Amino acid sequence: MRLPLTLTVFATFSTAAILSLAAASFSASVIEENSEAGVQAELDKSGLDWAQVHAEGLGVFLTGVAPTEAERFIAMSRAGTIVDAARVIDNMEVEATAALAPPKFSVEILRNEAGVSLIGLIPASVDRDRLTSRLNRITDSDDELTDFLETADYPTPESWNAAMNYAVSALSDLPRSKISVSANLVEITAMTDSAEDKMRLQNQLQDDSPDNVIVRLDISAPRPVITPFTLRAIYQNEALRFDACSADTDTSRRAILKAAKEMGLPNSSDCTIGLGVPSPTWTRAVTVSLDALKQLEGGTVTITDADISILAPEGTDEGVFDRIVAETEKALPELFALQAVLPVVEDGEANIQEFVATRSPEGLMQMRGRLGSELTRATIESYAQARFGSENIYDATRLSENLPQGWTVRVMAALDALAVLNNGAVIVTPDLMDVSGKSGQEDASAQVSQLFASRLGGAQQFDLKIEYVEALDPLANIPTPEECIANLQSVQTENKISFEPGSGNLDSASHQILDELAKILETCGELGLEIQGHTDSQGGENMNLALSQERAQSVLAALRVRRIQTGSFIANGYGEAFPIADNETADGRESNRRIEFVLLKPEEPENAETSADDQESLESTEEPVEENQTEAQPADQETPSDVQN
Repeated sequence: MRLPLTLTVFATFSTAAILSLAAASFSASVIEENSEAGVQAELDKSGLDWAQVHAEGLGVFLTGVAPTEAERFIAMSRAGTIVDAARVIDNMEVEATAALAPPKFSVEILRNEAGVSLIGLIPASVDRDRLTSRLNRITDSDDELTDFLETADYPTPESWNAAMNYAVSALSDLPRSKISVSANLVEITAMTDSAEDKMRLQNQLQDDSPDNVIVRLDISAPRPVITPFTLRAIYQNEALRFDACSADTDTSRRAILKAAKEMGLPNSSDCTIGLGVPSPTWTRAVTVSLDALKQLEGGTVTITDADISILAPEGTDEGVFDRIVAETEKALPELFALQAVLPVVEDGEANIQEFVATRSPEGLMQMRGRLGSELTRATIESYAQARFGSENIYDATRLSENLPQGWTVRVMAALDALAVLNNGAVIVTPDLMDVSGKSGQEDASAQVSQLFASRLGGAQQFDLKIEYVEALDPLANIPTPEECIANLQSVQTENKISFEPGSGNLDSASHQILDELAKILETCGELGLEIQGHTDSQGGENMNLALSQERAQSVLAALRVRRIQTGSFIANGYGEAFPIADNETADGRESNRRIEFVLLKPEEPENAETSADDQESLESTEEPVEENQTEAQPADQETPSDVQN
């Protein structure tokens, strides 16, 4: 049976279509597999094994998490080298970017005669108005503060507030300074007017530094002007000592000390670096002169500006003396003039022409010996009274004829030398000025040497035996702020400051106590001090608060009357808020009615005229108030009347 022609044709086309579809499906599958395998191999070869490849038809899909955006781009590029880039479809992700590290906050504070400048980056949480307000109080002028600060909104670093507050507080004592502040470090570079100011500031800044902040100090003082420029050395028994030593540079100082230590100078000795050197060849002149003493095996050399005087030991061979002097003159630089003396031993009685002045540790001064005339004696006595006080002078001098020329000038120079000593004696003879005693000034010998050299000339012979005693040094014995507070409180152990009943007026019994307090404060130097007034609980709370404020202010005013510098003091009344005894008993109430002296922290107000805004503790520049630290109470209450407190 034969099929119809139309059916045969349909069957033929259907079979062909099926075979074509099968062939196309097989080809697409092969293309997908080849594309997927090729791209994956290329990515793995390039170290991009985090990427996965999936092909669907002609599309090649890339998935996975790229470490960076750059890695993601590289994966797309590598895939495009295997298949047409138009076929590559990006379904990749990028790892979340890590939180950016906060910037390093730091501030440079510069202060000079032109004002204060701020440069740096601070946290956005800092109250800049509060900061500039504090700095304006230091400069006393809004126009003198230049603010170049930038801010960043990141958390405030630990210790930032403490470091910044310390730096601003320190700035008030540093008119010429640069302060660098970071989170836990404060670096202070400053210049003071004198070595004494330098020592005081260094001690004060170290004492005030916060516990959690590193403080680095570079405090300098200008070099003193040394007039005359003096060096005096005594060589005896193979040991050298300096009564005075001046140098113009640190290099000069090291060279002089090296030469002197080779002759037995103690390691503790030093030279003062200052201005006024007579010649750049000063160091050469000093070392040549010291070498002359070494060759003479003893003696004294005094160099005053460009004049050099050498005193040889008694008994030195005259020929040896002449040779050494001649060689020394040739070795000395130009400008320097040498005068050498060989003592002549003479038989006979000792010369009794002398003047002696002694000073006791209590300050009493006695004069005895020879003076030339009544006019001279009156002049010397008046000079001594001006120097040591008329009530401290005992004059036992006698008149004598034929005293050496210039005797009065020598005696007056001796009195000036004695004033450098806390106690000791000065003996004046025709040939020698002999000074011995104790002093609280480390450079006392240098002062006396320069005094004699300028008044009496470089040829004047003198012998100095001055001992430095640290206990007599007013700078070395300034009590710490804590010791000052303890001393102030101890005065009230037996008798405390008292007031008229119900009044802020001091009673007469308190004057002696306030005198004692003033004497203590005179030795303390500058310190931040809070005078606290306290009452018992009798009377109204607001009335007690006002009464305590008035009493604290009265004590502050009484100290001012006694010429105590109170610029860093404040007076605060706390009323009945902080009792130290039971208010139910008479003794307890008496104990609670009191004045206390409390050391202010650097971040606390520096004067009593602080505004209400300034009293607030702000995050930007001040540390939080500790739990045991009281805050100042308002002082604008009504004055109580007839309240027994």
